[in-house]
Amino acid sequence: MLATITSAALQGIDAELVHVEVNAGEAGDPKWYLVGLADTAVKESSDRVFTALNNSGFRPPRTRTTINLAPGNLRKEGPFYDLPIALGILAATSQLKATNLGDWLIAGELSLSGATRPVRGALAMARLARTLGKRGLLLPAISAEEAALVEGVEVYQVDSLDRAVRFLNGEKPLDPLDPMAARQRASTSVAEGAADFSEIKGQHALRRAVEVAVAGSHNILMIGPPGSGKSMVAKRIPTIMPAPTLEEHLEILSIHSAAGRTISGEMTWGTRPFRSPHHTVSDVALLGGGVIPGPGEISLAHHGVLFLDELPEFKRSALEVLRQPLEDGDVTISRSAGKVTLPCAFMLVAAMNPCPCGYLGDTKHECRCTPTQVQRYRARISGPLLDRIDIHIEAPALSLTELRSEKPGESSAPLRVRTQTARTLQQKRFAGTKSSANARMTHAQIRKHCAIDSTLGDLLQQAMEQLHLSARAYDRILKVARTIADLAAAERIEAPHLLEAIQYRSLDRAVFY
Repeated sequence: MLATITSAALQGIDAELVHVEVNAGEAGDPKWYLVGLADTAVKESSDRVFTALNNSGFRPPRTRTTINLAPGNLRKEGPFYDLPIALGILAATSQLKATNLGDWLIAGELSLSGATRPVRGALAMARLARTLGKRGLLLPAISAEEAALVEGVEVYQVDSLDRAVRFLNGEKPLDPLDPMAARQRASTSVAEGAADFSEIKGQHALRRAVEVAVAGSHNILMIGPPGSGKSMVAKRIPTIMPAPTLEEHLEILSIHSAAGRTISGEMTWGTRPFRSPHHTVSDVALLGGGVIPGPGEISLAHHGVLFLDELPEFKRSALEVLRQPLEDGDVTISRSAGKVTLPCAFMLVAAMNPCPCGYLGDTKHECRCTPTQVQRYRARISGPLLDRIDIHIEAPALSLTELRSEKPGESSAPLRVRTQTARTLQQKRFAGTKSSANARMTHAQIRKHCAIDSTLGDLLQQAMEQLHLSARAYDRILKVARTIADLAAAERIEAPHLLEAIQYRSLDRAVFY
């Protein structure tokens, strides 16, 4: 007897339809044959499924059984297919009486006892089921919680193979998960006692630069000696970022779900991601890839922060792969198994020392580096990459007076209100376009929304000539100036806004030498 169950395969962060076809009762040796371009984890499912059927009180087939995962040209990986294979076997051997199996999209790993375990990519599967017009999804508990965030499709959580069979047979009904309740669970606030900007001592110029960067989603580079608070500031940036919209929230969770981070509990729902890879990270780990291309660090930082500490210590090749994603907000990865495009609209926050020893320009410590060593150290960051960082800001060493001060700095809450207000202005400005913040403006939008009069134009030209800035830096100064004007609720860019934006290029390539 032939039975067909609908499941899915992950391709990047999207799900592709997979039909699990099971034919039992064939003449020949009582063996199982699994075909359909499956990887090792899928091939091992036969042992798990056989044992789970026995331990759940069902009868495994005792004839030749063929299991086909269609389409055959789509590579399948992971334990997604344990539950659909088991249900297909039960349907093919008449132990499952349901006749509407095609109405459901089913996925899940099985333990040897028959209990279900979560799988990656539940949100992508829910979107696929909604697109295909399926009645609903049957998923393990944690995966079902993720999928329930998507409206327009019913999601049922099944904790065991036996529970799934009884539900499909109509013996024991289940209630679909409530999308609104799932969203309320997902919308967590910043926990009490979490990191806050009030803990930052001094560094008023740095705090202002970070506020401007967050308000317009600009990339920022902090340069200062060890102990000046660069990492401390960077880790608190998510606390002043506007809360993600529902669509942004679903995009974030889709990526982290595809990477399996929501299953392990690493990703806190309702917050923007903060990724801080070590400087030994490989190109593939940073960009994404694998046999079947999956998200890397830049995609995991989508709609959040990618923090690169000790920027010159990263491999040159790893840094250079950031150039195109920083411009486009997505990355296309081609492998033998296929090509996928992954979103990666992140805010780059980088930090570095001014020299190899870290004390160049410090009045309290003597720098031991030669000019050649300083030049070689800074030359690890290419000019084109530096051009793509909108704001360069110095983070000087703190004085003892600042360190001993018990007066707290401004907390994250008012900073977040100001950045949210500026972002709201930008959302209205770019309504109906692909741009979401000033940093993402196209050339046409820059000409329209960043227009300056002749006097300001002459001022900017003078700064460009003196600092030897590139054409890309010209546009970035205008973008930053527009953000500063938004923070001041100004209709047009004025001289103070432009001058502040220009000073954020003072650490550009020409000044490094």
